[in-house]
Amino acid sequence: MDSGTEQHSSETMARADGRRADEPRRMGLRVDVAPNAGGSVLAVLGGTRVICAAMLEEGVPRWMREQQVEGGWLTAEYSLLPYATSPRKMRESSMGRISGRTMEIQRMIGRALRAVTDLDALGARTLWVDCDVLSADGGTRTAAISGAYVAAVLALRRARDEGRIAGNPFQHSVAAIGVGVVGGRALLDLTYAEDAIADVDMNVVMTGDGRLIEVQGGAEHAPFTEDQWRDLLTLARRGTEAWCRVQRETIGE
Repeated sequence: MDSGTEQHSSETMARADGRRADEPRRMGLRVDVAPNAGGSVLAVLGGTRVICAAMLEEGVPRWMREQQVEGGWLTAEYSLLPYATSPRKMRESSMGRISGRTMEIQRMIGRALRAVTDLDALGARTLWVDCDVLSADGGTRTAAISGAYVAAVLALRRARDEGRIAGNPFQHSVAAIGVGVVGGRALLDLTYAEDAIADVDMNVVMTGDGRLIEVQGGAEHAPFTEDQWRDLLTLARRGTEAWCRVQRETIGE
C-alpha cells in the first residue's frame, strides 16, 4: 500500500463514536439561557455542555485605577460543576481554594477574548464572562472559549442598544478546538476517552480569519514530529472554522 492510500485510510477510519479523524462532534449554541446576564449561551460540543454568560459592569479592577490604565477590562471565571463528571467532583469552594487547572483555564479564556477586543471601547467598565461546565466529555475549555465569545457579543450588543457603549469592541471573532495524536493518528476534537490515552494533546485558539491566538499542549506519552504538528494545526483550523459557522448563525453576523 502506498503512502497516499495509507493516509486516506487513516482519515476515513471510524473512531469509537463513528467520526472520521477530521470530523468534530456536533456543535451548538443555544442563546438566552441565563436571563439575568447581558448575554448567555449553552455551548454544546458532543457530550460536553457549558453555560457561558457575560455581564458588563461599571468600574475597572483596582490595579488599573492605581496604575492609571485607560480603557476597560475583560476577565473570565470557569467552574466544573460537581455533577459534570462521574463520580461527583467536589465543589472547589468547599475545598477553600481554586485548583491550578481551573486557574489555568479561566486565564486562557480571558486571554483569548482580550486578544480580539478593543478594551478602550469599553470605557471604564469590566466585562465579566462566567463559564460553568454542566457536562464534561473532553473539550470543556475550547467549548467555553467558543461559547464565551458569543455570550460576550450578545452582552455588548445589549449594552450598545442601551447607550452604554458605542460601536462594537470586538475586532475579530474567536473560537477554539482540541486536537491530538491517538495511536499514531492525528484526530480532531478528542472525547475524554481519547484524551486519556492520547500521545499528544493540544488546544488551539484562532481568530475567525484563521490567525493563531494560543496553542496550548504537548506530548503526553511520546514526542511528535513537525509533520504531525502541521497535521494537527490543519485539523484545528477545520474545527475552529466549524465553530465560526455556528457562531455566525447564532449572532447573525
